[in-house]
Amino acid sequence: MSFDIQGKLHEIFAENQVSDKFRKREFVLEIPDGSYTQYAKFQLTQDKCNLLDQFQKGQEIKVTFNLSGKPFVKNGETLYFTNLQAWRIEAANAGGGNFGGAPASAPAAQAPTFYSSDADNDLPF
Repeated sequence: MSFDIQGKLHEIFAENQVSDKFRKREFVLEIPDGSYTQYAKFQLTQDKCNLLDQFQKGQEIKVTFNLSGKPFVKNGETLYFTNLQAWRIEAANAGGGNFGGAPASAPAAQAPTFYSSDADNDLPF
């Protein structure tokens, strides 16, 4: 499942060598969403870790990512983990800046959300 989102690069973390064969790098995207700003943490892995090298904190970017989730059982209780696995990052103005179906003249404060419509937003948080 692939998604695009645009926002301001809020935080960039150092690359983490998890094992001999696996490395990851995380970053946080600041996403305007009406009255509330959202902060979403994304992960890059393996050869994608260097995608952040050309960007700086505060820069507007577009992130293409996959959404994945897995259950994990600990002490008899099932916990669920969600991962936003980024695989492409580009400057927000690349390709004309028209993301998520928004009109080209839409102000940056009206960046697209993760939801396809407000009717889909029935989460309690």
